[in-house]
Amino acid sequence: MSWIYLIIAGLFEVVWSTTMKFSDGFSNLLYSCLTIFGMIVSFLFLSLAIKHLPLSLAYPVWTGIGAVGAILVGVFLFKDHLSISTLIFVILLVISIIGIKITSGH
Repeated sequence: MSWIYLIIAGLFEVVWSTTMKFSDGFSNLLYSCLTIFGMIVSFLFLSLAIKHLPLSLAYPVWTGIGAVGAILVGVFLFKDHLSISTLIFVILLVISIIGIKITSGH
């Protein structure tokens, strides 16, 4: 169950970073509230995950899910440019997250 909590926490990391972009510097009340809500949910599920997972495992996976998710949102929703070299590093990040999971023993 801890891994499910961690994945949910990572997905809400993507939610709050996306809604923060839409909040236009916290000048849009709806998206500002959604950003804060996403942060709270993300931290709540991270705190549930680290009850049973080591911090040294949970934190990098959480931030990695958030980072990769934010990159994907940026590319597909905001039409951000992703160079080939950046794409290679994103792939390496995904491989690293998977590697951390596989080698953790959890």
